Amino acid sequence: MTQLMNRVGVDIGGTFTDVALAHAGGLATCKVLTNYALPEQAILDGIHIAADKAGIAMGDIGQVIHGTTLVTNALIERRGAKLAFITTEGFRDVIEMRAENRFEQYDLNLSLPVPMVPREDRLTLNERMGPNGEILLALDPADVDAMVITVLAGDYEAVAIGLMHSYANNAHEVQMAEALRAAAPEMSISLSSVISPQMRELPRFNTVIANAYVQPQVADYLGRLVDRLGDAGVRAPVFMLHSGGGLISVDVAAEQPVRLLESGPAGGAIFAADFARGHGLDSVLSFDMGGTTAKICLIEDGAPKTANTFEIARTYRFKKGSGMTVSTPVVEMVEIGAGGGSIASIDSLGRIQVGPRSAASEPGPACYGRGGENPTVTDANLVLGRLDPDNFAGGAIALSAQAASDAIDAKLAQSLDMDASQAAFGVTEMVDENMANAARVHTVENGRDIEHFTMIGFGGGAPLHACRLCEKLGIKELIIPPGAGVGSAIGFLKAPFSYEATRGLFQRLDQFNAAALNTALSELEAEATAFVSTGAKDAATTTRLTAFMRYAGQGWEIPVVMPYKIFVDADQAEILTAFEAAYHTLFGRVIDGLGIEITNWSLVVASVLPDTPTVDRHDTGTAVTPLRMRQFFDAALRKTVEAQEVGRAAITAGQAVEGPAIIIESETTTIVTSGYRAVGQGDGSLRLIRKGDSA
Repeated sequence: MTQLMNRVGVDIGGTFTDVALAHAGGLATCKVLTNYALPEQAILDGIHIAADKAGIAMGDIGQVIHGTTLVTNALIERRGAKLAFITTEGFRDVIEMRAENRFEQYDLNLSLPVPMVPREDRLTLNERMGPNGEILLALDPADVDAMVITVLAGDYEAVAIGLMHSYANNAHEVQMAEALRAAAPEMSISLSSVISPQMRELPRFNTVIANAYVQPQVADYLGRLVDRLGDAGVRAPVFMLHSGGGLISVDVAAEQPVRLLESGPAGGAIFAADFARGHGLDSVLSFDMGGTTAKICLIEDGAPKTANTFEIARTYRFKKGSGMTVSTPVVEMVEIGAGGGSIASIDSLGRIQVGPRSAASEPGPACYGRGGENPTVTDANLVLGRLDPDNFAGGAIALSAQAASDAIDAKLAQSLDMDASQAAFGVTEMVDENMANAARVHTVENGRDIEHFTMIGFGGGAPLHACRLCEKLGIKELIIPPGAGVGSAIGFLKAPFSYEATRGLFQRLDQFNAAALNTALSELEAEATAFVSTGAKDAATTTRLTAFMRYAGQGWEIPVVMPYKIFVDADQAEILTAFEAAYHTLFGRVIDGLGIEITNWSLVVASVLPDTPTVDRHDTGTAVTPLRMRQFFDAALRKTVEAQEVGRAAITAGQAVEGPAIIIESETTTIVTSGYRAVGQGDGSLRLIRKGDSA
């Protein structure tokens, strides 16, 4: 057995740290509670457990792939470095003025989010580049020296440099950075021309600020992780899953941590996409529910939907526009505060509300017996009979049904004049409706009909709730993959090595300059290939080119996929045709007589993954003998039902169990409601089909 056969994926979530170890004998998985003080300790504990299950030594692990919410949490909670932002004179308030859009039009007392960098820490240089890279006002070396003195006197831990039009010419940013590095070699410095070399100063400034804000913390964490792994005998290379769904080296991640914003959820989307391809499904709704959040993503034609911007830390009822927009490649999804640890409460109108606050792993739900006093979704599921208190997380955590019932009774039921079971039903129905609404909105925003999708559910909480969501959404088919409880960690093992390089290059299409574009694309390919080769070595790669285009006068661009080639001026007509086709797909029409502009280009280089085997699918099967009979509350029927309890391992391909049923395994539990049946598939997944429907 070679070391490279032993690959481990580790996902740190808000409540659990999930580990999946692929080895010659199969897959060993486990869940451990996240350690907030020392996140790397939970990783080591989990890898030890998985390695013991697999029967291999720590030194036999050949590759570690990691995803983390550390960056997102640090930005949301404002736990970052003391930061200076250096920009062009006259533009220090761009990040405070934001865009012109009001995210709540009729709120007269609207409060805008506080900028990441206070005004006194936003410093300016008297310089100016033009949009074509021409120097309009040269940067005086004396101003550079004065800025170095100011930064050193401010005792800053990190500096973000974002000058106007540096995407076209970064000479002034480089000049300022070199002076700072000469004076303070240990200081973290981020350049917008490196982190986000694209048009639009607001997202470019936000992106370089976010990167610099978390860089010292992330670099320190990743350094500790590599050292601790080495001390434990794991001397394998460590790679990180970036938010666009590919792998980058730990060194790149330490320099550009903003690329890790959604690294954990992106692994889940890759996991679901792999099963979508295997089952031949073109329209899939990926549903990932853990202990703290739920993530919903569209997967079409076997690939998750992606975007080049992402909004961090929405402050106003999770409304779009109320957060901090950054420009970085990301798997596009909707994420809400709905997980097993989400806390239930009563609002001012006497209604049960769930989330976004979470009990997380410390202290955890009341039933954990770790000091938690607030009722959570996990407590409600336990009271309703959906969880076995003696077999939670494979028996690693003993749950107290009495503590769960007491918390629900004290904080909810007594105030609402109902018993604990009724209140628990209210909690689960509220969280299910919240998630169903998020799924409806996400599909409508993308112009899709959700009833025609198949749901793929994973994460520790999704199999408990997915069947009820399908009932609410009118979805006929649900797939619960093997290893669903640690789906994101398994997804890490299926991710390609990839890197997305971007560049701002403004051109009017009627003045298309192929030579300028070819020069830019050559630089983008060299940049992306260099990063991919650090992990993929000599592996075959694919290349995807995207132009961001608009009609002249429009405020925003649309992505237009282009063939990657050497362009000639005569390709102007081909580019026009591609733009109009993409525009018509989105808006149902094109606009005659308006000029067309290209603003930014994106080039993705990714290693080629092996094809996903086609799955032998089954609609029905022979009945499985249950382990025992149990009761749980079926929300659709509004009553407690007698259900079969079946071990997940007993449902092999071509075997079935009729709902109501409870299917148990180490990392999660699948609830099959009365309206569905579960059928084992050729890849080990469970296919839940609405009764009366077939393929």
